[in-house]
Amino acid sequence: MSGQKFQYDESGVTFFYFLLSFLALVLVPGTYYLWPRSQKRDPDEEERECRCSGCIKKKEILLLNNPWKETRSRLLKLFIIICWIVLALLAYKVSQYDAEMSNFDPYEILGVSTGSSEREIKRAYRKLSLVLHPDKETGDEKAFMILTKAYQALTDDEARKNWEKYGNPDGPGAMSFGIALPSWIVEKKNSVWVLGLYALVFMVALPTAVGMWWYKSIRYTGDQVLLATTQVYWGLYSMTSTTALKRCLMILAASYEFCKGANQEIIERQSDNDEVPSLIKKLPNLGEKNKETPLCHLYSIKARAIIHAHLSRIQLNPDTLEKDRQYIIKKCPYLIQEMIMCVNQLILLAYTGRVPRLPTIHTIENCMKLSPMIVQGFWQFTNPLLQLPHIEEEHLKYFLSKKRKIKSLQQLAQLKGDERRQILRNFNDDEYDNIMKVLGNMPFIDFKVQSEVIDDDNPTVYTAEAIVTVTVTLIRKNMRELFGDETIKENINDDDDEGGKSGNGNGNANDDNNDTVTNTNDEQNTLNKKSSNAPAWLKQKRGQKKLNKKGKQKIGKKIITPKLIGNKIMNNNNNNKIDDDKNDDLTKDKTDSSDSDGESEKSGGGGGGGDDDNVIDEKKEDTTPEDDDAEWDKFQQRIAKREKVLGRSNVSHKVHCPLFPDVKQEYWWVYICDRKSHTLLTSPVHVTSLIDIEEVQLRFTAPTWPGVYTFSVCLRSDSYLGFYQTQDIKLDVKEAPAIPTQHPQWDISDEEEPEDADAADEHSEYTTDEDISDNE
Repeated sequence: MSGQKFQYDESGVTFFYFLLSFLALVLVPGTYYLWPRSQKRDPDEEERECRCSGCIKKKEILLLNNPWKETRSRLLKLFIIICWIVLALLAYKVSQYDAEMSNFDPYEILGVSTGSSEREIKRAYRKLSLVLHPDKETGDEKAFMILTKAYQALTDDEARKNWEKYGNPDGPGAMSFGIALPSWIVEKKNSVWVLGLYALVFMVALPTAVGMWWYKSIRYTGDQVLLATTQVYWGLYSMTSTTALKRCLMILAASYEFCKGANQEIIERQSDNDEVPSLIKKLPNLGEKNKETPLCHLYSIKARAIIHAHLSRIQLNPDTLEKDRQYIIKKCPYLIQEMIMCVNQLILLAYTGRVPRLPTIHTIENCMKLSPMIVQGFWQFTNPLLQLPHIEEEHLKYFLSKKRKIKSLQQLAQLKGDERRQILRNFNDDEYDNIMKVLGNMPFIDFKVQSEVIDDDNPTVYTAEAIVTVTVTLIRKNMRELFGDETIKENINDDDDEGGKSGNGNGNANDDNNDTVTNTNDEQNTLNKKSSNAPAWLKQKRGQKKLNKKGKQKIGKKIITPKLIGNKIMNNNNNNKIDDDKNDDLTKDKTDSSDSDGESEKSGGGGGGGDDDNVIDEKKEDTTPEDDDAEWDKFQQRIAKREKVLGRSNVSHKVHCPLFPDVKQEYWWVYICDRKSHTLLTSPVHVTSLIDIEEVQLRFTAPTWPGVYTFSVCLRSDSYLGFYQTQDIKLDVKEAPAIPTQHPQWDISDEEEPEDADAADEHSEYTTDEDISDNE
């Protein structure tokens, strides 16, 4: 391109323009996101905070863990202010470059009026040149050049024309492009330093940064858990079908986050050789003699002893083991969530046949039980009332009187004020206020469940192998809304009773797990002996098992072993035998479920009764969409829910946990299981943003065989003990309709009638309509 040239910016104008633009692009969003903001605390929230000794000590621990927080905040503010000052100076400097050339006025430069004669112009030029000439002491080369151009623009005819036409006495200047780098970078004397800087950045600093990032990324999972820890979880949980709570705690303590070789943050002291053995003597049932790897490693035994001491509330040395306790307990919630994910993946792999043993629901629930135990610092069967401040073991006897037996936090909240104060009469007013503040801030969850088959003409009719969507609505309220209200029914379930819930609607399932590890060698025999605990679509046909007069069960010669494939559970029995006994199973299941007709059905899936067909027909009429607008609204709602899930946060409500060394938010697990067969049906959903209301959708495949089935939708807290809830959904599974093989729209005949074929042969394929009309 003629008239264009590229050159380094020797004057520095272009470089400052580049620097100004770059600094503004970085500084504006950086200030918005990085400027330290002091959160304005709600005065009502401050009044509701607990001021017990445990909470005061926790605040001190949080301040000690982050002593430089205020200093970093001030330094960051100072750095941002300095950057803005530099930006303002750069803007001012850039604005001063060539300001005089942007508005070139020769009369103003020479200091003469517009109508001045040539003689007056020459006199003014000579006078100013004596001052601005470079040879003079007061000379200025740049100003003298501008003065010369102004004189030429008024005395030279060609220069005057250029000025009048182009605004410059030199005429149209050539377009030049300046590279936004100063010229000293390419100067020969600086070449060694420039090359050294490039080598340092691109050959040393950049590869080092990438290598450090890669080394860290290959050692950690997406949730910043060591891959070695995940492998330990996979290996230990895949060994047995049911893992007891005690063993889950041992596996948690075996995490490599607590090993000095894998985590450099771990501190090993010489005093551990004396303190840890003395601590182990105080802890019964620690299992320190276990020879299984890595449960027998020293770091694992130390972490296990510290966790046991935390759950037993044993005081530790504040200079040594107490610091270790704070670090270990702070890591536990993340590790427990990783354990739950590993067990869930093992269950999915077992359904596909890639893992020999299927972990039961008790394994994953035992992992979930660890979280509130760790957060609150209590063992599993501790009275939930002990989570309140100032309440100790000796105070529990006052909650058990002849008139009332208070066993849960909700029962205490629903008492009238006088009765509650009478029970807590041993506490002074300040302690009573702390108890009421903590109790009032605890959650009360309204747990609603609705099941349907989405994108189906009849969403409340469940057919075999249909995808059932269970929408769980969680509405959180503060427990203070229940103060004095005895009309609200308690919805908290006891973990001890969860094994007695039915999986098929007959309500007689036996939970013989009791936190014991299943013997893997006898697993097949156990499954055959306990076939009555399997779900209805897993069990051998009832026609093959009948009770004699003495109540003994006759078992056929051939026992069928269930086979798990995907999310479906199928039987390897003869297909003809299944078809012959299918009607008997359906009749038997409906008869078993007829005793629970009075129960409210949360899912709307149909219960067991004599007029099931009529009920289903009525529901078909009621639930059929009236028009396309209703379907469109449902589609938009699903999109909105999906976007909400993708943008969810990890902030909900703070948990009262004086022994947990960090700020803890309320999280919840929601899942569906079959209590009869002790199996998990859906992956647990970790709800981390329940502030007021939250919706969770769980999907699973309906059973293959028709019948009436009952499943349990469970809600667990990861922060509080005694907040386990469950609701049963009952599905009346119908036989799937046959796949249509013929339809009037599909009847497309390829044969042409004779008359049409003859008419088509009369004309060529290139014949137009005009040719046909002319021939006719």
